[in-house]
Amino acid sequence: MAENDDVQQLVAAARAAMAHAHAPYSRFAVGAAVRLIDGSIVTGCNFENASYGLSLCAETVALATVNAQGRFADVAAIAVVGGAMDSQDEALVTPCGRCRQVMNEAEQMAGRALAIYCATPSGGQVLDLTLADLLPHAFGPKDLGIGPLKKS
Repeated sequence: MAENDDVQQLVAAARAAMAHAHAPYSRFAVGAAVRLIDGSIVTGCNFENASYGLSLCAETVALATVNAQGRFADVAAIAVVGGAMDSQDEALVTPCGRCRQVMNEAEQMAGRALAIYCATPSGGQVLDLTLADLLPHAFGPKDLGIGPLKKS
């Protein structure tokens, strides 16, 4: 697992991304931060749409951005922070089922277990999870005979 400073830095990046959430309908902001194997961090936030089904979760935005940079195989950890806007609620938010499946794709294509950190909006409490904790018996690329991405 990562050092505590690394985790706090990743959580802080997710908190900062949360501030940019476009969530006028649910008023529920989520930020995600992905650490790559070289230590760089890519962030994402939820992006809602009036046609609710077109909304994007923060984790998916961050991982799609990593993929757009050609770095999908470099994912090492992800932090997720979320909560009701203009609230002092300190509940932990975990990824939705769709995001868990997208993280499973990242984990299997990276060929390494991802560290997953879910934090309260203040960052005061951090839950350290694995994908197996979040999505036991997951279906993914390996079930289709596809292994980790190879670096070219």
